[in-house]
Amino acid sequence: MSIVNKVLIVEGKSDKRRVEEVLLEPVDIICTNGTMGVAKLDAMIEELYDRQVYILSDADSEGRKIRKWFKKHLSESTHIYIDPKFTEVGRCPRDYLANVLMRHEFYVDTGFVWKGKFKYHERHETIERYINAYSI
Repeated sequence: MSIVNKVLIVEGKSDKRRVEEVLLEPVDIICTNGTMGVAKLDAMIEELYDRQVYILSDADSEGRKIRKWFKKHLSESTHIYIDPKFTEVGRCPRDYLANVLMRHEFYVDTGFVWKGKFKYHERHETIERYINAYSI
């Protein structure tokens, strides 16, 4: 069994489902289910060692607590932010979320990507990288 190098940490199941709707690449998505205990978070650090870790939490107080913990204990993680007007990742429109993830080099369903947000050649290169990386 091969380990997927990218890990995306979200708060809840609805966030995970929304992200899965737009992603095209294999990514381990871990739900924190809100604020987690110290023991669970410490165990998680061992599992995340030597992997690309992205934090995608809600734009609320619980999301800020989770970000603060990861910034302190897993400082090499990359934080992905959503517009506070959506409050929760699970409520983000698919096209918005696809664009946010694409900016962080995730391979997303380009049917959700806003026209004009990225230059054509950038979108085209990203799609080519996806095809080359995942073609058999």
